[in-house]
Amino acid sequence: MDGELVEKTDVTLKHSKVQGSLYFYWRSYRDSSGHGGSVYTDVPCRTNKQGRSPDVAYLTSALVAQYGDAKVLPQSFPLSAEIVSPTDFAEDVIAKAKEYLESGGEEVWLVFPENQWVIVVTETSRQVFTSSETVSTQKVLSGFSISVDELFA
Repeated sequence: MDGELVEKTDVTLKHSKVQGSLYFYWRSYRDSSGHGGSVYTDVPCRTNKQGRSPDVAYLTSALVAQYGDAKVLPQSFPLSAEIVSPTDFAEDVIAKAKEYLESGGEEVWLVFPENQWVIVVTETSRQVFTSSETVSTQKVLSGFSISVDELFA
């Protein structure tokens, strides 16, 4: 698989709903906060190992100016989210987060719809957020937060 774009084939209704919600909330916050940049779904990037396509991704204004017309972002997105499917293996999901961080990414959200968990991973921290808690960005799209319950509503 190294060097190839890995395609997800096990997307569920719940997966797609959470992906759409996270895209909506990140984009709405980007618009209301004046951060600029762009929010995407299923968008291609290159990591140090292979082509990837995060479920939701945010690109800063500076990187949009630099790479906005590229067919594929030549690095990881600063902020990426992966919606974890029931058939995904924990080791694979963690390896994907590490791969993003080692390829220019600063923050990765691992979103678990079945358990309603969000794990936010940066180079220096890993935080788990569950029902009745509020998850927030740690390094990118600063100031964004949402209750876990609202994200999965």
